[in-house]
Amino acid sequence: MFSSEIALGILIPFLGTALGSGCVFFLRNEISERSRRILTGFASGVMLAASVWSLLIPSMENASKSGLFPESLSFIPAVVGFWIGILFLLFLDSFIPHLHQFSEEAEGVKSNLPKTTMMLLAVTIHNIPEGMAVGVVYAGYINENSSITAAGALALSLGIAIQNFPEGAIISTPLQSEGMKKTRSFFAGVLSGAVEPLGAILTIALAPVLVPILPYLLSFAAGAMLYVIIEELIPEMMEGKHSNVAVLAFSAGFTLMMILDVALG
Repeated sequence: MFSSEIALGILIPFLGTALGSGCVFFLRNEISERSRRILTGFASGVMLAASVWSLLIPSMENASKSGLFPESLSFIPAVVGFWIGILFLLFLDSFIPHLHQFSEEAEGVKSNLPKTTMMLLAVTIHNIPEGMAVGVVYAGYINENSSITAAGALALSLGIAIQNFPEGAIISTPLQSEGMKKTRSFFAGVLSGAVEPLGAILTIALAPVLVPILPYLLSFAAGAMLYVIIEELIPEMMEGKHSNVAVLAFSAGFTLMMILDVALG
């Protein structure tokens, strides 16, 4: 089941996180606010394009091809799965508050530990939908009746890896600036992305069971990723003094992922 081609596709997003985390060895200080906004905006654009071209559109195509829905109603699984993904992340966030909701006095602990711990936890959990997205797409590729191609699955993996690079850097560099050793900061960033290949492998292993509901799973991953974009990334990229640099970076990321998906898919 796990050919070298599929194994590589699963690992590519994780490698993106690892490479981004490696920035801690080359940067003396924490990433500047401007650079953070550029990186976050770029990642947001990539994720949005991946949600549409790699997940929602294939969801509707698979629903139509399955014969269970006429072409005019192929949007039904996409809508249902999309909203389940949104509500699932909303449910998670009710237990895991966002980083901006924490202060140094959170839970009575006057230190930076709660901030960094919650940041790592939030990023790790929000990486799960990305791992699932890769796993679902490759599960569809394994299924001969699916319209998903190897190139299309690879495009999604590359897109997620591209957006994982700045994410890894944004995780590891603040930890180092707060006093954590560079090596530990690096591994903390890498650890936040470890759930992605695990989630992908589990999803692919369940492929025989999941294939009948593939359209719903594709759109579920899209909904979960879109929730992360709106709730986490866009507010972060727009923080601080008004600037158009984040919008331009967002547009560049969206364009790049769109090109990758159409050219490779």
